[in-house]
Amino acid sequence: MATGNLGCVVVAVDGSEESMNGLRWAIDNLRLRPAGEGADGAAEEAGALVVLHVQSPPSIAAGLNPGSVPFGGPDYIEVPAFTAAIEAHQRRITEAIMTHALQICAGKDVNVKTQVVVGDPKEMICEVATNLHADLLVMGSRAFGPIKRMFLGSVSNYCINHANCPVVVIKGSS
Repeated sequence: MATGNLGCVVVAVDGSEESMNGLRWAIDNLRLRPAGEGADGAAEEAGALVVLHVQSPPSIAAGLNPGSVPFGGPDYIEVPAFTAAIEAHQRRITEAIMTHALQICAGKDVNVKTQVVVGDPKEMICEVATNLHADLLVMGSRAFGPIKRMFLGSVSNYCINHANCPVVVIKGSS
């Protein structure tokens, strides 16, 4: 599958080997639009491969909160140091994921951009693809069985049904 007319390809990465295989597949199999002159004579920017990572909000990453205050305290209390520690940890994870993704892209002749957003991965991936007017969304799939998928959901399945562009899912082995 090669084309020279793709202006924007979004590749969602989450640090899993399956998502990195999706990135490798996109680099090896897709040809982005070269910079040049469009049909109307206007200059066209070269196509870009956008490596996207979605961080979960700190409240989700922490399991909503560290626990209630004992002995009649409020059921929910914001603990700034706890939230800050989770955010710092998430930043380190994101930096490692993006560094690995950029190492995969290194030495390849591809215009790579990166983007990190915070939110629910399935919704944010579709939103970013829409906002960037992506021509294609590429993502890996962890190949969960039906029971795991029922409890954990499937980001790739959600994106297949809700993205405003074609979606390529690179399946992993069980």
